Amino acid sequence: MATFSQSTVDKGCDSFTDFCCSPCLEHNIDQWAEFYCDNCLKFYCGECLNLHGQLFSKHVAYGRGDTSKWPVSKEVEDFLQKCDLHEDKRLEMFCHDHSELCCTSCAFLNHRLCAQVTPISESVDGPPPDLQQLSRKIKTILETLKKLEKNWNTNMQTVQASYNKQLLEIREPHKKINTILDNIEKNTIKELDDKLTSLKASIKTDADNCSKLKNELKQLSDAVYDIVDKGKSEHAFIASRKCLEKLKQSETYLKENSSQVESSLTFQADIDILHYLSKLQGLGRIVLSTVESSVLGGTGHVFTVQGWTEHDMSISSDLYRCDIGAVCVLSDDTTIVADGSNKLIKLLDHQYRVVAICDLSAPPKDICQITQNEVAVVVVYDKTQGVQFVDVNGVRLVKGRKLRFQHSCNGIAHNLQELYLTSGTALYKYSMKGALLKKLHEDTSDNYTVWKCAVSPSGDTIFITNQSHSKVHTLDRDGLVLNTFTDPDLKNPYGMHVTALGQVLVCGGVSHNTLQLDGEGKKKLATLATKREGLWIPQSVCYNTSTASIIVGQLYGNQIFVFKVK
Repeated sequence: MATFSQSTVDKGCDSFTDFCCSPCLEHNIDQWAEFYCDNCLKFYCGECLNLHGQLFSKHVAYGRGDTSKWPVSKEVEDFLQKCDLHEDKRLEMFCHDHSELCCTSCAFLNHRLCAQVTPISESVDGPPPDLQQLSRKIKTILETLKKLEKNWNTNMQTVQASYNKQLLEIREPHKKINTILDNIEKNTIKELDDKLTSLKASIKTDADNCSKLKNELKQLSDAVYDIVDKGKSEHAFIASRKCLEKLKQSETYLKENSSQVESSLTFQADIDILHYLSKLQGLGRIVLSTVESSVLGGTGHVFTVQGWTEHDMSISSDLYRCDIGAVCVLSDDTTIVADGSNKLIKLLDHQYRVVAICDLSAPPKDICQITQNEVAVVVVYDKTQGVQFVDVNGVRLVKGRKLRFQHSCNGIAHNLQELYLTSGTALYKYSMKGALLKKLHEDTSDNYTVWKCAVSPSGDTIFITNQSHSKVHTLDRDGLVLNTFTDPDLKNPYGMHVTALGQVLVCGGVSHNTLQLDGEGKKKLATLATKREGLWIPQSVCYNTSTASIIVGQLYGNQIFVFKVK
């Protein structure tokens, strides 16, 4: 019986589940399955498949390239058939009146009066639904929701930052008010000190005058005592006159100071200040400021560059200057660059430092993401050209299967189960197994008329760069040319990229710039970077939704440029 690993539906992963090797799981070993045997109904890792092949040579095993022939896991079936309203019930019926799936409880509670409620098995007649188209729409909405969620998180950080800033602003007037109050207090205390000094000086003068008069009278009294009965009339006369004079002064002084005033100092607070402050509820008003902006953006949202940084892609083992022919950002913000001159793809961390490499032994020309942890790399071999699939396992790059093609390969794009390859003069559509589905477009007027390609999120529009004639063509799903863009600012376009919201970015190699086109490829919306920012023959571009950054790689240049945009 088929065995499966724990469902990842609840973990928010891009894939619902992965599969474990059945024999390994029986021995409590958690090993990813690489093959499925339709005869045994079991999964096998590479090692177990060798043993299985020795025992059952006629059994047909399908690898991960043929996952369409693998069964749907029980976890996925349970997820799909679980009723959203009654989680313990399975979906069994379909109400045609309301176009709703129902479990038995839903049918009884909400659809008893409906005219046509039939079992699901009887409702599947007719052409099958276009699940790929629905998947494209879901993918587009998921990217939009991811950007919206990121904006909420950014808004939360902005609110917190504004709070911290205003907290300092609130404390600033408090400091100023304290400074003013300190100065007022200082002035009031100075006035108190001046009053005290003046009052003490006045009292000291009175005390000194009193003491002086007292000393003079005592001295005169002692002199009179000495001359009494001494018989000198002159001394007696002088003493009597002085006594009369001092007595007169004393009487006048006593009369003037008959009632002594006791002085003291008191403080009377300014009632107006206290009354004003008591009426205040705060130091000011808190004002909520809002600015409406286009959060979801869209194909018409024009990027504006806020700044940029440069990052060195070279490593010590490089033999030549880097040739960054492609840049790819995975769903978890992991960045991979293709270094054609050193025949490597390089894995970068979030600071754009090289943390892992994968030696392809041949120049990589372009990269596109296939799954959350897998990329496809266009590789130019000596006699043949093809696509090398590489798994991103943490900080390791592991080579997987290969596809070989008879024609040249320059550019690659992926949309659901379809690969788009450019040969220099033609655009091809292949299945994931490498089967040719259709030649969509061809221009043999020169050797570089179909150089690189990109596909819109919905898969309805395909863009190709015509390097020979400095054009960008917009094709429909069947390869019909819808629009052709030319502009004096775009010379020899190399790489291009379409964001999850449909914004179109293209590198002008000879014009040394990066442009943004509208979603239909009709007109230029902005020139994002030029030689002024340091660009020299840019040939690859990619947009990182999570960091709102445009990454540009150059021909024979060790640096990539990361432009922060809004």
